[in-house]
Amino acid sequence: MNNFIEATLHRHRTVLMLFVLIMIIGAVTMYTIPKESNPDITVPIVYVSVGHEGISPEDADRLIYKPLESELKSLDGLKEMISTASQGHLSVTLEFYGDANIDQALIDVREKVDAAKKDLPSDSDEPLVKEINVALFPVMIVTLSGNVDESLLYASADRLKDAMESLPGVLGADIVGKREELAEIIVDPARMDNYNLSFSQLATLVSNNNQLVAAGDLDTGAGRFSVKVPGLVEDVNDILNMPIKTEGDNVVKFRDIAVGRLTYKDRKDIARINGKSAVVLEIKKRIGSNIIETLDQVKYIIEQAKPMLPDGIEISYSQDESKNIKNMLNDLFNNVLVATILVMIIVLGSLGLRSATMVGLAIPGSFLIGILLLDAMGYTLNMVVLFSLILSVGMLVDGAIVVTEYADRRMAEGANKFYAYSEAAKRMSWPIIASTATTLAVFFPLLFWPGTTGDFMMFLPLTLLFTLSASLIMALIIVPTIGIIIGKSGDHNEATLATMHAAEEGRFDDIPGFTGRYVHYLKIALNHPRKVFMAALSILFISFGIYSQLGHGVEFFPDVDADIGMVDIRARGNLSLQESDQLVAQVERKIFDMAEVESIYTSTFVKAPNDSANDLVGRIQIELINWEHRRPADDILKDIEIRTADIAGIIIETQKKKGGPAAGADIQLQITSNNQNDLVKAVALAKEVFEQDDELRDIRDDLPLDGISWELDIDRESASRYGADIATAGSMVRMVTSGLTVGSFRPDFTDDEVDIRLRYPSENRTLEQFDGINLSTSAGLVPISNFMESYAVPQVGNLIRIDGKRRHKLLANVGEGVNKMAKIEQLSALLKEENWADGVEMKFRGDFEQMGETGGFLVKAFFIAIFLMLTILVTQFNSFYHAGLILSAIVLSIAGVLIGLLILGEPFGVVMSGMGVIALAGIVVNNNIVLIDTFNQLIKEGVPAMDAALRTGAQRLRPVLLTAITTVLGLIPMVFQWNIDLIHNHITSGAPSSKWWTQLSTSIAGGLTFATLLTLVLTPCLLIIGEQKKAKKLAKLEAKAKGAEQDLDSSQVSSS
Repeated sequence: MNNFIEATLHRHRTVLMLFVLIMIIGAVTMYTIPKESNPDITVPIVYVSVGHEGISPEDADRLIYKPLESELKSLDGLKEMISTASQGHLSVTLEFYGDANIDQALIDVREKVDAAKKDLPSDSDEPLVKEINVALFPVMIVTLSGNVDESLLYASADRLKDAMESLPGVLGADIVGKREELAEIIVDPARMDNYNLSFSQLATLVSNNNQLVAAGDLDTGAGRFSVKVPGLVEDVNDILNMPIKTEGDNVVKFRDIAVGRLTYKDRKDIARINGKSAVVLEIKKRIGSNIIETLDQVKYIIEQAKPMLPDGIEISYSQDESKNIKNMLNDLFNNVLVATILVMIIVLGSLGLRSATMVGLAIPGSFLIGILLLDAMGYTLNMVVLFSLILSVGMLVDGAIVVTEYADRRMAEGANKFYAYSEAAKRMSWPIIASTATTLAVFFPLLFWPGTTGDFMMFLPLTLLFTLSASLIMALIIVPTIGIIIGKSGDHNEATLATMHAAEEGRFDDIPGFTGRYVHYLKIALNHPRKVFMAALSILFISFGIYSQLGHGVEFFPDVDADIGMVDIRARGNLSLQESDQLVAQVERKIFDMAEVESIYTSTFVKAPNDSANDLVGRIQIELINWEHRRPADDILKDIEIRTADIAGIIIETQKKKGGPAAGADIQLQITSNNQNDLVKAVALAKEVFEQDDELRDIRDDLPLDGISWELDIDRESASRYGADIATAGSMVRMVTSGLTVGSFRPDFTDDEVDIRLRYPSENRTLEQFDGINLSTSAGLVPISNFMESYAVPQVGNLIRIDGKRRHKLLANVGEGVNKMAKIEQLSALLKEENWADGVEMKFRGDFEQMGETGGFLVKAFFIAIFLMLTILVTQFNSFYHAGLILSAIVLSIAGVLIGLLILGEPFGVVMSGMGVIALAGIVVNNNIVLIDTFNQLIKEGVPAMDAALRTGAQRLRPVLLTAITTVLGLIPMVFQWNIDLIHNHITSGAPSSKWWTQLSTSIAGGLTFATLLTLVLTPCLLIIGEQKKAKKLAKLEAKAKGAEQDLDSSQVSSS
């Protein structure tokens, strides 16, 4: 290593050229690297969807799920399979283990689904298999609204969709709220009866007369000609002009019994933006594309298209991720800048302008090398990467400070700058390599963090590994190279030089100022080393005791303020879409006059979205103004709950958008059983336990709603007497409900196929009409009521299975100030006291489950990191005692972590504080390594242990304090959530982007502050204890040897 350092310093021009090149390329990469808010992560989930119009949940579970389950349950790497059977649909969500190859899993699932197709009902739609990918979540929502005809909204949305999807960075622009076009043929039932027509006749007619017959080629010898029989339907008139029956010379056409029109399918949802009818375009970006550039291009296209759109259409943007990432980049860039300036001020005050300049270059140099490597590996610049850069600011200069400080001292003693920096780099190379290696060893196991949380946080250890490795090159190669060019001998004044000589020569009484006072108190501590050790242990245990009583508990992921909130409206009963919308509109009107709400996006639906309450009839999504000019989102949502409390017949639930891997209700209890009756009773009993707790709110289950559905029971035997069957009767019943699809055609004005659907007039679509249906049979017209009975039955909700067992969920949120993890522990204890039926299993899911998995991994990672560090330290010092001494600082520094969290009122976050403790382990040992290395050098030179400890403290005080203070100062903006915008002269506190990292920053800053005191006081004491034990052991050996020698002499005398 020394030879390599020597060689680079002799060829400093080449080194400088390479350094400048890397800086230029790094700066360009910083500008061009794709930027996003949250990292692009792989979600190991595959979704299978099968539609079947009109099928009931029980039939979907029996006829569709069972064949799929028999194939899918044998998939390799399958962690969990959840199926949801609902009206007209079945979905299966397959979650794989984190180490599974999701691309291969997707192929395997498709193969299994293809194998199961033969056992599915023939009327079922083609199964859809797709991967759940973060790229499928929208990065911006474009809303077209206005009091115009909906066909104009749809046409405008289609034009914009085509334009947007031509952009290279746009994966797709999905239109939400657009109804499909439909050729609706309204059949008069009386005329149909008069002509004695059956549905099967009409369906066959449309099918046979809506075909293109490619008749082949005709070769006449005089030429060859292709022949075709064009018969495709091109518009509604083609359908109405079809002949359906002939009587003599009279031809009955479709238009004689029906009227036709191009319309839209029945509404299943209603969408509004700020109270106006709306169609929504969800913009999804490609993985790896630059979100800022992509959305700027989308906005440009929209602005260009605005003049060409019909009058009355307004376009607005919401949930613009590019705006969020710009704000976050700005906030975090400011934090990096402020942290760098704070670090530079300390270095400048301690080492002078020249040295501070050289140390300062380590920060941008390491940053740009790290970003260059991230871009080369195909990663993006996101908020986790940006925080990692902030976290590393103070650590990046540690090695450079140690080298520069040593070189300064040598130059102050009169050494030439070349030899001063050469000696500094070579003398400090192994301590710096060892300290950097221990830090890298701590972060290395975190690269193997499994699951979604691990994919999200992986960028932190990766970025730190890159930047810290780069800082090693900066400290040992670049800084000495620059030092031999711009370094200057004699920067120290006489007082500073005298202090250095006094420290090195052991003249402690001649050391003035802060260093002198430190040496004085250190000498007192060294006279009572065991008392100091016991005092440190006492502080550790006291901090544990205080935090357990006064601390703020444990949480999985930080609770950060959001700029988007959701208001869910729940209502029970067989409500029509219009009735539901009237209730939702009442809530909407209560929010309109709130100045803190920027936009309101309202949705009312017939069927609640997946993973939501069964009785959810509408959802209002509110976008809030900038966080600086409003109350916290929780307070605004609570205000909405108060405003809407007087609306009868509804339940209001509010929640803000959650970031990171955490999602869903605060408390999620999963209850499973093979027996449905036992399962329902268990849910009711568990709900009673929840409802007795006053600290819980928004308690709900997913049991079927109270309501009715109609069942039409056909007597097969009676039907057969009339020449009828279930298929014929069922087809006529569908004419009363949603209509019967008899074919499709593709008109010129759209790219999509348009269904041809037969229906009765709206006045005939009533419950009474079921009994009034007449069937055309071989025996003539037969009333369906002759062999069919209709009666009401309890409504069946969605049927959900997890790994084959029936499942229900009980959800709840906790009140303000209540720790949800502590509440789950409390509820778990209460539930265990109840008597449950055999086969009923309960499990808390959501954050609680992820917290257990994450906590388990972090404990393993911590011990692996400790082992790696121990290996490096034993290799460095060839001593288990010195290695153990260094690692003891990790355990004792936890007291600082707990005290820091307690002072700032932060809970212990399993993810953030856990990572903070692991990161701290790699940071606190660095100063100990340099301290013990210096102590060992002095012991080798024959200096007594007490003097060696005092000299070590005096010599290393400045670099130890410098490295610790720079690291802590680098984190201070995050600890106190400050955002100091030096460019725009704007200071804020409490920004959401800072709140993300408060726990991690506080853990490191608090722990390092406490660990620095340990390093400067406890470490010398432990070194003295070690030397005292070594001296005692040596004295015993000498005494034993002396005694053996005396025995030998006496034996020789007696023998003579």
